[in-house]
Amino acid sequence: MLEDKTILLGITGGIAAYKSAELARLLIKEGATVQVVMTSNAEKFITPLTMRTLTGRPVYSSLFSPSYGSATVHIDLAREPHLVVVAPATANFLGKVSSGIADDLLSTVILAVKLQECPVILAPSMNTAMFHNPAVRDNIALLRRRGYLFADPLSGSLACGEVGEGRMVEPVQLVELIKKELAKSARADYSGLTVMVTAGPTRESLDPVRFVSNRSSGRMGYALARAAAERGARVILISGPTALEPPPGVDFFPVESAREMYAAVMDKFSLADVIIKAAAVADYRPEEAYGQKIKKGDTLSVKLVRNPDILQELGSQKGDRFLVGFAAETENLLENARKKMTNKNLDLIVANDLTQEGAGFAKETNKVHLIFRDGHVEELPLMLKSELSHLILERVRAAIG
Repeated sequence: MLEDKTILLGITGGIAAYKSAELARLLIKEGATVQVVMTSNAEKFITPLTMRTLTGRPVYSSLFSPSYGSATVHIDLAREPHLVVVAPATANFLGKVSSGIADDLLSTVILAVKLQECPVILAPSMNTAMFHNPAVRDNIALLRRRGYLFADPLSGSLACGEVGEGRMVEPVQLVELIKKELAKSARADYSGLTVMVTAGPTRESLDPVRFVSNRSSGRMGYALARAAAERGARVILISGPTALEPPPGVDFFPVESAREMYAAVMDKFSLADVIIKAAAVADYRPEEAYGQKIKKGDTLSVKLVRNPDILQELGSQKGDRFLVGFAAETENLLENARKKMTNKNLDLIVANDLTQEGAGFAKETNKVHLIFRDGHVEELPLMLKSELSHLILERVRAAIG
């Protein structure tokens, strides 16, 4: 499975460096070419000779060496691999990468890697107290948001004699994770296409304190944006207010109200080949938004007026673009979804029953029916929204040819 793949194996100065030799051996057994870059501290735990013997390639460790044939070896090393794995990744190394520090060859190479083109997996290894130190936890969270992948450490016996979390994952587990990520990266069926995704709720202001909104968390739309980027698309993500971080590499446009989302969508839709309207846009807004906080009284009457229908507008102007809508219902699921599909001129509608367990807003999972333009209905089981996103994109790609 790893034939014709080049893996850059970074090794830092931790006791788990001894596992790196076995990792290199397993990767080569799977057909990969392994290029090793070590820190000077890593050389105190395992020798470059060991790694050169296992990989059959020179081992790089110095940022400046007259033996290198290139003055920009850090750039050359960053562009060659299909995937980078740093195992072990010490607390010090995680701190340097999260802070953008490049004071040795390995940290410089990591900063030169283009994450959208080459996944980077970090395999932390350290004492339990270090792993749970707030600074380390913050560094890991920041790196995740930036798009770095993690092979989370295991609980078990540590070199210091303690038992707890911080033990580096076993090489065989890392190989499986590497295979999974490379298989995902190879799925570039959206290369050359632009996908526009809307996500999250909108907020319709009542006064400077209050607004009208809905329960959407944005999870489905963000999962779709991430999946489209993973499949090679240029992604335009237009999102209402959420607590989520935009996926790395997408063009992100935050909005608040339905009218702001309408303006952003109509401004960008001509760029898109595929439009996926996963946002839960408010149908109505208060006719009047008060400039001052409304004081408490016995009663309050609020007159609502219609917001622009973004999906209707897209359906009337879409041309040869592929338009996907969502229908969140509490009754008559298929009937209501089919009606919406016809009225909005959709090519595909994703319908989910909010009364179903595990489906709907603010959940990691969803259970949907896919209704196609030709009338075909595909009922899907409960699955993670990340998995559902790839499945939806597969169906869309098959439909557009």
